[in-house]
Amino acid sequence: MSFLNDIIHSHIGWFHFILALIAMLSGAIVVLNKKGTLFHKRTGYIYVVSMLLMNISSFFIMNFDGFSIFHFFALVSLVTIFGGMVPTIKKKKNWFGYHFYFMSWSVVGLYCAFWSEVGTRFVTNRQQFWWAVLLATLLTVFIGARIINKEAKKLNLK
Repeated sequence: MSFLNDIIHSHIGWFHFILALIAMLSGAIVVLNKKGTLFHKRTGYIYVVSMLLMNISSFFIMNFDGFSIFHFFALVSLVTIFGGMVPTIKKKKNWFGYHFYFMSWSVVGLYCAFWSEVGTRFVTNRQQFWWAVLLATLLTVFIGARIINKEAKKLNLK
């Protein structure tokens, strides 16, 4: 049974990893390019689908014998994806602002999750792990906020 679990988790792990790479690349492309174009929409849908599948696959990965903080943040990630997509479908007043902020912070959250993943793979000391992840996450949020605010000003959202 252990062998079967290793194979399943290995395949799910690889599936999750590949989707994360696709999401990181497509998310960065969407954030850094002109909004509203056909290219933006197509690349955005690649981002959304890869994020949905990646987040769903995360619930089949159990690193800490059950539901963990990483699963909690997968739920938060799903909320940001839906928070960014629902306004584009409904197109109510100020929909673009909601879409922009939710999706932009979704990408920042993805990069923060990347640092957590790097920490779990390469930092073996528990205390150093939390400090490394905290510092990398804070730096990512700081840089992400600067990029988001700069883009928001260009788009007259600020």
